[in-house]
Parts: sequence; structure tokens; C-alpha cells
Amino acid sequence: MLKHPTPKNSRLKAVPAGVLSFATIRRFVTEAKTAGRRVVTTNGSFDILHIGHVRNLAFAKRQGDALIVGVNSDASVRSYKGFGRPITPALERAEIVAALKYVDAVFIFNDATPVKWLKILRPHIHVKGADRTMDQIPEQTVVESGGGVVVRAPYLKNKSTTGIIKKIRRITL
Repeated sequence: MLKHPTPKNSRLKAVPAGVLSFATIRRFVTEAKTAGRRVVTTNGSFDILHIGHVRNLAFAKRQGDALIVGVNSDASVRSYKGFGRPITPALERAEIVAALKYVDAVFIFNDATPVKWLKILRPHIHVKGADRTMDQIPEQTVVESGGGVVVRAPYLKNKSTTGIIKKIRRITL
């Protein structure tokens, strides 16, 4: 059971339920595979959660039995989204994603791509949005070399965090 700060243990760092260390994720995946469950992974920044994210996660969950989500760290998001991003800190983004009924477990990763952890977890299926072509998905090779497949989730046009941010900026200016 995860502990949350109280007046007696206020020096403990709160870790939201469902947000796990990578070591715990590895054990979770091993146990799921041993039990014959199909492991599905996906990843993203999930900076401002929107309907595109929710539908992508629902689609991913339908592909198997256990859905593991890698959430990009703040430094990782900054490296490819640029200054001012992420809007929401990584631990909060991960907690929000973990709270969704489709998601079994979440962890935060620091790399620009999920290739490194996919090599270790070797999921049966890795889900990406269909806004990318297969040759724009760097993790395809590592997933397939581990015996898995990459599946593209249907893309909802005009539903993106970047679009939401642009709309907010137009409204507030």
C-alpha cells in the first residue's frame, strides 16, 4: 500500500496510486505474461488530457488484458515540445492517466522515445496514434524484434493539446 503524507509522516513523498516505479512495472509485466495475459503498452506526454487521449487509451485497452502507460518526464516533453511545455508536471499527468479506468499501471520515463523500456518490457502490442505513419514510429523495430506488434489507434482530427493551447491563447489575447 502506498503511503501519503499525514501530519505524522509529512516528510514522506506522496506517490499517487497507479503510478509505479519501472522496477514495479517490470514485475507487473512478468506476472501478467506468466498468467497468460496480453500486455499492451502506449506512451505520451498527456500534457492536457483531452478526448483524443481518452479514446486512444480505450482503444489500447481493447487490444489486450493489461495496459501499461509510459508518461514522458518534464525534461523529455521539453526536449521535443519546446519552451513552456509541459503545462502540467509529470507526476500530476501520470496520476491523471492512472485514474482512468482503461489504465492498469503508469510510470514516468526520461527518454525522448520509449525504445529503451520497450526493449525491456517486450509487450505483445504497443499502441500509437494513427496521426503517424509506421515509418514515423521509432519504436516499431524494437517492438517487432521482441515478438510484438505496433497497432495504430484511430486519430481524432483537431483534438490535440497543442490545438487546445492555441485556442486558449486566442481567447485570452
